[in-house]
Amino acid sequence: MRHVISVLVENHFGVLSRISGLFSARGFNIDSLAVGETEDPTISRMTIVVRGDDRILEQVMKQLNKLIDVIKVHDLTKKEFVDRELILFKMNVDSKQSPGVEEFLKKFPVKVLSKEDGLWTIEMTGDEKEIGEVLEFLKPFGIEEMVRTGKIAMAK
Repeated sequence: MRHVISVLVENHFGVLSRISGLFSARGFNIDSLAVGETEDPTISRMTIVVRGDDRILEQVMKQLNKLIDVIKVHDLTKKEFVDRELILFKMNVDSKQSPGVEEFLKKFPVKVLSKEDGLWTIEMTGDEKEIGEVLEFLKPFGIEEMVRTGKIAMAK
């Protein structure tokens, strides 16, 4: 099972390293990790997605709470929350395909940032399912390059 954990931490040098080290030292793989400043510049929020059963989650939560720089840990998995990811990608679209691709993209929160020589640069913000649908549709066109943020999440 995938768990989404939100962690408020002191915004200090080395905090990310200590937290990611905690996961690697215990053999836990992080599927996604996003960190950013909150409304208080002295505090950052980390959104961590990790796979494992409830026992693994409980162990992770206990270990996180022991770290000095950690303020608060929330397991969002069984709560209602909103989540988003940002993806940027480049793909080849020839002039014959262009109308169909544009029509498809209108269904999603997508921005076409540039169309140069048949190479489109596209930005999308959405949940994992939406991004997956768009990527699946566009795969046959040939995605040349892709970069994706980790999941960010907030309890409702």
